[in-house]
Amino acid sequence: MQQFTIRMDDRGRVALPSFWRKQQQVKASTELCGTVNEVGGLVIETREQGLLRARALVRKYIPEGVSLSDEIIADHRAEAARERQG
Repeated sequence: MQQFTIRMDDRGRVALPSFWRKQQQVKASTELCGTVNEVGGLVIETREQGLLRARALVRKYIPEGVSLSDEIIADHRAEAARERQG
């Protein structure tokens, strides 16, 4: 984990470190997501980073080799078969 200090100007703006912008390919038009964590800290990340974090969080609760999309498709097919039967 890399740590750095940023300063806020009198209008409440901060400049994101250039090494991070280059590393994450963040341009002027890039949308960033902000979260206030459980201790009040501000977390700023790209949408892609947020998606990766969410996937990792969900993956912890899914057994190895299980595909949720395959399970959902199988459930829908079984439900459709039951509906056709009456």
